Amino acid sequence: MADSPKDIIYKRAVLKQLYFTNVMSCAEISTKINKSIPLTTRIIEELIEEEYIKEVGFAPSSGGRKPMMYSLRENIMYVLSVAMDQLVTRISLVANQNHYFGEIERFDLTLHNNPDALPLLAEKIEEVIRKSAVDKTRIIGIGIGMPGFIDFKKGLNYSFLEIKDKTITQYLSEKINLPVYIDNDSSLIALGELKFGNARNKMDAMVINISWGVGLGLILNGELYRGHNGFAGEFSHMPLFNNNKLCSCGKTGCLETETSLLVLIEKVNEGIKAGRISVLGKAFNANDPEKAYTDIINAALKGDQFAIELLSDAGYNIGRGIAILVHLLNPEAIILSGRGSIAGKFWMTPIQQALNEHCIPILSENLEITISPLGYDAKLIGAATLVMDHFDEPNINQNALNKNQGLPVLQ
Repeated sequence: MADSPKDIIYKRAVLKQLYFTNVMSCAEISTKINKSIPLTTRIIEELIEEEYIKEVGFAPSSGGRKPMMYSLRENIMYVLSVAMDQLVTRISLVANQNHYFGEIERFDLTLHNNPDALPLLAEKIEEVIRKSAVDKTRIIGIGIGMPGFIDFKKGLNYSFLEIKDKTITQYLSEKINLPVYIDNDSSLIALGELKFGNARNKMDAMVINISWGVGLGLILNGELYRGHNGFAGEFSHMPLFNNNKLCSCGKTGCLETETSLLVLIEKVNEGIKAGRISVLGKAFNANDPEKAYTDIINAALKGDQFAIELLSDAGYNIGRGIAILVHLLNPEAIILSGRGSIAGKFWMTPIQQALNEHCIPILSENLEITISPLGYDAKLIGAATLVMDHFDEPNINQNALNKNQGLPVLQ
């Protein structure tokens, strides 16, 4: 007999909790999904019988009966995760506990002034699914992190991927026949950090996405904060400088104009042409941003003074921006994440210096600053997390609930 709509939601809720927590007892699951122990026990027993979850042994106990612990079975369901920036897109099938299924597919896709970007993205997603040989009925949805002003609820990006008469999510859902969710890349990096990274168990944290721009994801009261229209966190466009440099947003003097990785590459290129001594030398290629940034980090790791100087300058200016946010929000933690976080220690000292100079001491003395353990994968993890975060919401996933009783089909 097919599950009732309520049972489908209950089962999805249990699978969702195990996806995020990995191993849980019945009592822990019951508390998380806010259902009674008897109901939770029945749902767990059915999911075991249907081979979605498994018993993994008894938990340690200091006394009394030890609770049985449960976990998802390996590779029972997948999320198609897409991480986009202005220049490069990465796609991967992600199984539980963020295990990538196969290789992460990477391809160049320019978003600015590119009317073909969305059809090309749909084509590439379908190609990745075909190459994986995974049955589409086991893919529960597609999560996409992308730059721009994004209305998560409407599925619109007001900066990139324009399409007439449809939203991005409608277009891709119809093309690929799977539920699709989109959100700002910095927000999704913060979501990934909240569920799996250094923001886990934090009530108030700021996640700085250092990339071709400098984004911000906000964790407030233990939840991702998107703002009224979903546009919260436009850290890159804080007007901090009187440098008369035009920003990508059309204004001048934004934080991005002195701190983004593209600006860093530009400054290295200009410095080398002006005769600055560096191991980067005249072979430095500013036309390949990904390689150029990696080369700058490698030069800094070798002690190259020019590379370290530029990273320090950018870090200090990022710290100036963070100081403003600290005065406004009083967070307990700052997490440096995204592509640029691989520079690690080169950001920490100048950011701390800026906070020492520009923050009221009582606001910053207990502030924890860390480098994300997720690094460049944070956006892929966040995009997968976005899908799972809404896995048990029937109003959003109604189309999926009408197929396969709302659960991934096991072969």
